[in-house]
Amino acid sequence: MSDPHRVVVTGLGVIAPNANGAQEFELALRKGKSGLRVDETMAEAKLACHVSGVPQGIDELVEASFDEELQLSMNSSHRFAALASVEAWQDAGLEVPEATDDTVHWDTGAVIGTGVGGIDTMAERVVPLVNAGKVRRIGSTGVEQVMGSGVSARVSGILALGNAVTTNSAACATGVEAIVMGADRIRRGLATRMVCGGVEGASVYIWAGFDAMRVLARGFNEEPEKASRPMSASAAGFIPGSGAGIVVLESLESAQQRGATIHAELLGGATNCGGHRMGGSMTSPNPESVRRCIRAALEDGGVEPAEIDAISGHLTATGADPREIGCWAAALEREPGDLPTITSTKSMIGHALGAAGAIEAVAAIQMVRDGFVHASINCEDVHPEIEPYAASIPHETLDTPNLRTMVKAGFGFGDVNAALVLRRYEI
Repeated sequence: MSDPHRVVVTGLGVIAPNANGAQEFELALRKGKSGLRVDETMAEAKLACHVSGVPQGIDELVEASFDEELQLSMNSSHRFAALASVEAWQDAGLEVPEATDDTVHWDTGAVIGTGVGGIDTMAERVVPLVNAGKVRRIGSTGVEQVMGSGVSARVSGILALGNAVTTNSAACATGVEAIVMGADRIRRGLATRMVCGGVEGASVYIWAGFDAMRVLARGFNEEPEKASRPMSASAAGFIPGSGAGIVVLESLESAQQRGATIHAELLGGATNCGGHRMGGSMTSPNPESVRRCIRAALEDGGVEPAEIDAISGHLTATGADPREIGCWAAALEREPGDLPTITSTKSMIGHALGAAGAIEAVAAIQMVRDGFVHASINCEDVHPEIEPYAASIPHETLDTPNLRTMVKAGFGFGDVNAALVLRRYEI
């Protein structure tokens, strides 16, 4: 009999700035394809940064996937989450139910997080209509698009999920945290499978606050594909992104009984907070808490630091990158020259906020499954504080057939952290 505590990944779904769909996403990663473009809405709003990562062709995908009534009730975050969740569900070998089918999947739930929620709908629709005295024009779906839990509730209705359904929010750690939470529910025997990940809508109203903080890159408006530069000496801030990453987690026993394809095994995970001490704050991580989170994830998975073959870092192209590299080295007990290969998916898609960790987790699962590590582009000029670890940074896709175990982490505003340990599935 299978170990009831083993959790595996049986479904992948992704909507990203450089590709839609898991298969196309992996191809884009292998090619080092950027999804960053000049965004005229940012220029019109007088933001200093004019570059963003926004998924393309979404209207066509939505029209092909959902009926007109459902289309009208979804804002961009709902659309991204719904598309990625349906893909992951079908990839897991499960059938999307008809809306008229009263069957409920009582053993399946969802944790789908978001960093900002429905602020785009609030800013673009609710506030202007209220100020104009036209409240009735907000419509009956305004509340469900604004509320943070709207994304997980939307997916639960499409897939008829009857177990725990919730939305978490932990800033940039949200997507990874959601996967940790879902896995924990399965390991405790409270669910057979969970639909987990993160989503963030595309809107200048989401990004404006970060621009005001001066944490967005301002010097690459004419060269958008070069704008996201994690680990680079010329990094000047992050590029805002959007999209959704969704995984279907399942008990190994259930996956084997169904004969499902298993993409990877989730060995362990951890979350914590630095308490805004020891250098930590609302906007900066406590290095000790980062190290503790990584080590806790390893311990939860029964994995020794020496077993880690590759790292999918948080790495945002800000001043935090050198400190993050130092934390990885300390947590994994590695000296310069011995750090596992480390890459940043954000170099190609920007920082998708609440969706970042989940989209990047999909990438990490694909790398573990298929034995490669994608390039971390735009860091030919490695930051001088990172230079001792430069040999660990891939500038083009590496074939890594011996890649077995990888860590994916997310470190967010609020001094919160989350980490996952993924392993190539072995019977």
